[in-house]
Amino acid sequence: MPKEITTELGKLTISEDVIATVAGTAAMDCYGLVGMASRKQVKDTVTELLGRENPGRGVEVHMENEQVVVDLFIIVSYGVRISEVAQNVMDKVRYTFDSMLGLTVDKVNIIVQGVRVLGDK
Repeated sequence: MPKEITTELGKLTISEDVIATVAGTAAMDCYGLVGMASRKQVKDTVTELLGRENPGRGVEVHMENEQVVVDLFIIVSYGVRISEVAQNVMDKVRYTFDSMLGLTVDKVNIIVQGVRVLGDK
């Protein structure tokens, strides 16, 4: 269900895909985040690491009763404090939504799906 914003100039409709793309792009700018994880985690393998080609992957948007809730499934870099990375992602997503879309996000839920060791290349 798209988010509708009514102003004195008219009505603006923002689809959930756009909201997911904005959230994923904002999250990928955060230090310590390696990538977005697939929402469908396979039992036998490590979560699939997704690149920047589709920043909306690994993001779920729920809009009910004028509330916007964003779930981000992330993979963090080994050696960083997970709680700090999660807090930075939450803050960045909230700020980006407010400045870019004019939306207030009620909740940003971070689900850490994995930790990745980055090798020297």
